[in-house]
Amino acid sequence: MLKSNQPLNSSSPSGAPSRTRFLIELFLAFIVTRIPFISVPFKWLESYFHELSHALATVFSGGVVSHIALFPNGAGLCFSQGGWPMLIGFAGYFGAALWGYLIFMFATWPKGIRFSFAMLGGAVVLTILLWGRDLLTVAILVCLAVLFLLPLKLQQNRLLASFLRVMALMIVLNALASPMVLLGLEGQGDANMLASVSWLPAWFWVGVWLSTSAAMLFLCWRRVDGAALRRE
Repeated sequence: MLKSNQPLNSSSPSGAPSRTRFLIELFLAFIVTRIPFISVPFKWLESYFHELSHALATVFSGGVVSHIALFPNGAGLCFSQGGWPMLIGFAGYFGAALWGYLIFMFATWPKGIRFSFAMLGGAVVLTILLWGRDLLTVAILVCLAVLFLLPLKLQQNRLLASFLRVMALMIVLNALASPMVLLGLEGQGDANMLASVSWLPAWFWVGVWLSTSAAMLFLCWRRVDGAALRRE
């Protein structure tokens, strides 16, 4: 029998939480995304990474981004010219889920937690400088920058890691729920745009986004489960 002084529900040396802790954090992320007012800044998170993904896809495919607009209800727009429409349209929901997974992985890197918060906060500040134009969008981005940078004042690395994981899971959960709204939109949204430039219907793209978001959530679980198996 392996003897260890580590508590059963603590994070592993790799930085991954225990299975129980992960499920608690996932439940907490789900609950917070459903609470009025409190959930608003975290909806902005998913919207930010959604529009950022559109912007990066535009730049990578040779287009130019004019600006990004975010709105209080969690909606957003990326204004751009050129680039590959199919890549740009697909990148939003897929990118938000991918960002959520990557942030979760950052949160399982014990020595890089504070660096991760600083990097994410810096990315938001850079977005303000490059693509923030209207006062409302800048105000929302400033709130997100504070959300990432303010925890750097805390000293408890374990608390920071847990907070970062919960944020990551909220981004993935929002990315999982958001595409469903597109099924009720006629001629609007990324799915309809992709349907107009491909032979595939809007519901197909919604299904792909739901599948990829679910896959990102599963990969988060695999990270946790794999670490737990190595401890046993």
